[in-house]
Amino acid sequence: MPAPILTASPPRLRVSAAPLTAEGFAPFGAVISSPLPRNITTTPQQPSAFIPPHGPAPVIANQGSALKYSPISPLQDGYTGTCPSGKAASARMSMFTCFPRKLRKLDDGSAVGVQANGPAEAFDVQILERHPFTTQTFIPIDLSSKNYAGGQEEPSFLVIVAPTLRGEVATATDESGKTVSINNPPDLKNIKAFIARGGQAVTYGAGTWHAPMVVLGQRRVDFVVVQFVNGVDEEDCQEAAFKEGIMVELRTDGGISKGLWQPSKL
Repeated sequence: MPAPILTASPPRLRVSAAPLTAEGFAPFGAVISSPLPRNITTTPQQPSAFIPPHGPAPVIANQGSALKYSPISPLQDGYTGTCPSGKAASARMSMFTCFPRKLRKLDDGSAVGVQANGPAEAFDVQILERHPFTTQTFIPIDLSSKNYAGGQEEPSFLVIVAPTLRGEVATATDESGKTVSINNPPDLKNIKAFIARGGQAVTYGAGTWHAPMVVLGQRRVDFVVVQFVNGVDEEDCQEAAFKEGIMVELRTDGGISKGLWQPSKL
């Protein structure tokens, strides 16, 4: 079923993507990544040297051949006693095979923070979704099928999120033209965007508005997705669509815009 379209026009914003970090993403959820440099190939003799910021201390496991970090990200079932239907939820693992999105070139010379080595490209955001009673974790897999050391580009993807206007109600139009209400709608004026690399996974907090996954580059990325569901559509996933006005800006070389990353008016 198509997402309801917000009646109010979205603000005209240009958002430059920032690198995905645990600190920057904290208001929206959690970032999962290894605290060990990739060139470490044997079990560290001093695991305490590799404690992630605000994360668990590792313990040696698997007969000394591994470090175990636990817990690394929330797995929240908020359906019980909260969802209107009262229907219980169960944990589910799914796979999303996500193909590269088409970007729009910005040739007007007005791109925020773009250096002289090339014009910018943009991704136009036109829909957000949220899962009001569950966290949702996207874990990229099959990353070894490309030889990054041999010059192949590491997979990357955009993580686009927005705060919630708690206690507010927005009006929207469904596919039949009927006016519907969206409780606690997204705050489109404060949308943010992050670039994640292949070695990172992301957990959206329960109720966090976010865009469907946006894969960048030339290859697809397969994600294992972990969440709770109860089979009631409006409780498992809520959507809000809107028309043109909000775009995320990137460099054409696959890099990150170096200028402002806070939303700025066009």
